Amino acid sequence: MKSNRHQKIVELVDKYEIETQEELADRLRKEGFQVTQATVSRDIRALKLSKVSCGKGRQKYVVLKQEETHLSAKYIRVLKDGFVSMDKAQNILVIKTVSGMAMAVAAAIDAMEMEEVVGSIAGDDTIMAALRTNEDTQSVMNKIAEMLK
Repeated sequence: MKSNRHQKIVELVDKYEIETQEELADRLRKEGFQVTQATVSRDIRALKLSKVSCGKGRQKYVVLKQEETHLSAKYIRVLKDGFVSMDKAQNILVIKTVSGMAMAVAAAIDAMEMEEVVGSIAGDDTIMAALRTNEDTQSVMNKIAEMLK
């Protein structure tokens, strides 16, 4: 029963912008699951759901992809605090940061262990990251943009 419920939770948070545990519990009840707020709270912890901004001052639960489960809020916060812009030159991703933040942002990106990133070099306000392919560069840009939301 728990694995069915967990599967349904993943489906619901992918489909809807669910902001609270109560909203998730209501949607589960509508799907035929008898749950309490405490059960939903345990499920959220077990599934390692995270909240991300979805605009207009709202947040929503998301399931980080398997390859991203090791990401912590700390790395995303460092990225958000230091990020200014990014651009690509084939398989090189250039990230501009707030002055003095490039090393911290590069360390956060390295800690995320994205398989597309071969390595990075950080100065004061600029990071140059080498990616495996041109396509990987766009993929990493998309991942970073999603984290910044």
